[in-house]
Amino acid sequence: MMSEAAMPLFPLATVLYPQGVLNLQIFEVRYLDLMKKCLRDNSPFGIISLLDGNEVRRPDEKIHLAKFGTLVNIEKHEFISPTLIEMSAVGNQRFKLLSATQEKNGLWIGNIQVLPADPVVEIPDYLQGSANALARLINSIDERGLSEEQLPFRKPYKLMDCGWVANRWCELLPLDKSMKLQLLALDNPLLRLELIDDTLAAQGLLKS
Repeated sequence: MMSEAAMPLFPLATVLYPQGVLNLQIFEVRYLDLMKKCLRDNSPFGIISLLDGNEVRRPDEKIHLAKFGTLVNIEKHEFISPTLIEMSAVGNQRFKLLSATQEKNGLWIGNIQVLPADPVVEIPDYLQGSANALARLINSIDERGLSEEQLPFRKPYKLMDCGWVANRWCELLPLDKSMKLQLLALDNPLLRLELIDDTLAAQGLLKS
């Protein structure tokens, strides 16, 4: 049974997927307070995409939120000053937004339905090219000697899992936001990877 919960939301222009990494600079009072609470309670918050509106609060601005997002937990943080926190967060489970209200300080609170984690589905032979292409990309990143904090995802690399490979390509490819959100909403990781595989093939990123 999928659970419902009230969850603080962090609307952004981007789309995050489970196991993805998001680096943030927090300076608005509403989010500084939220991050301090999440750090104190070791609690998650929700990343959700903005369809209309700006990330930084503006008076009387109309905000339109996407219907699906991803819960995140704070991985690392640093207080640069009393009014600036640099942090990285890692995606956890997807959620569906049922409704949302905005508090006086501007923080959005969503009534969400937490969605089940993707089942582990082994990559079939006809989609192996997508995993191989991602492995080559990871190898090229490793050869550049980047630190783990600079990578867009964390180990372990699950290159035999449809959902993990699809999610990483969803974040890496320059897809438009509507497509990214459609892929995030899909409950079937195999279908998600099939659609990504078609995109990779169309862009000539798959080797024969």
